[in-house]
Amino acid sequence: MPKETIETLISELVHEEDWRRMRATAACLSGGPRAVQALVQALQTGSLALKAEVAAMLARVNDPQAGVPLVGLLRDEDAAVRKAGASALEHMAGVLDESTAAALASLLYESKDEEIRLAASQLLGVIPNAIGPLCEMLTHQDPEAQIMAAKMLEHLLDPRSADAFINAMGQPALCDIAVRTLKKLSAIRERIDEVFDGLRAIEELSEREEARMSTVVNLLAIGRPSVEILIEYLEDDDWVIREAAADLLGKIGDVRAVEPLMQRLRVDKDTGVKELAMKSLGLIGDARPAQLYIEAIPIRPLRVYAMEALAKVKDVDVLRPYKELFDRLRTDRDGLVAYNSGLIADKLEALDGTPVGSQGGQDDDE
Repeated sequence: MPKETIETLISELVHEEDWRRMRATAACLSGGPRAVQALVQALQTGSLALKAEVAAMLARVNDPQAGVPLVGLLRDEDAAVRKAGASALEHMAGVLDESTAAALASLLYESKDEEIRLAASQLLGVIPNAIGPLCEMLTHQDPEAQIMAAKMLEHLLDPRSADAFINAMGQPALCDIAVRTLKKLSAIRERIDEVFDGLRAIEELSEREEARMSTVVNLLAIGRPSVEILIEYLEDDDWVIREAAADLLGKIGDVRAVEPLMQRLRVDKDTGVKELAMKSLGLIGDARPAQLYIEAIPIRPLRVYAMEALAKVKDVDVLRPYKELFDRLRTDRDGLVAYNSGLIADKLEALDGTPVGSQGGQDDDE
């Protein structure tokens, strides 16, 4: 029997038979760029049910090339398809590129549908690469587009927008917003610097840990506007400052922190910083650090943190290659390691589960 094409397999993502849907899922996850292209094509040509399923699959594949096509789903007439597109984009926020953010920014300005504009603005708020396109929009020839971008940037309060607002101060439509936003950004920077300077001034080792925890409580309420500044502090010479920054980034939970925290995990010489970087990455739940967690399992001070972080990875499928490892660790002497290994192994078994009698159904059909 001729081998079925990836296009045919994708069409079976909504097949009524479980084994066909599972086969299609496996083909999409292992198909690489060819599968991504075929999935994107299915977004334009598939049925409503298939479009929604393909959007969910693209979120699992997590390829940034799918970003702009998924933005197109936000215009779809079907509410379920629009919801699936928005959900996929939110799931992929950490990997989406500026072209996707630019498409959302255009949608925010061009669409007259309030629901679509709301979805676009919410997504721009969680995509790290949205700041560049929004800053570019400050120079748009239409003052309405300028104001829309400025208000969005004022809401995000990202330090990366400061230069763009300085340049925008000469534009009558933006002057007030620019001044107001720059004052807020300056106040945030001053507050964080002040608190960290106070922490750095504490020399007594016994007092530093309590002071670090107080610092986290003190700055946590600032939330996402502090992320870029905290990322800078991950490079500080003082270990207690790096610990506080890592701790805060995990509690804030912004995907912008994933790569910088991974770097701390790779290169930091302080075990406490590594522990907090790993705990924070676990709180975020991104799949990108999975290999680093696996490599940390044999390291005694880190193994429990590594297992807890692995158990919190949202995209369980990336852990499939390590199934045998988790099965072995089910009986580990450390109860927390064994418990989390069991959780992961159970999730993978559920992911791979095949309904009773499905093999017979396959033989009959073929």
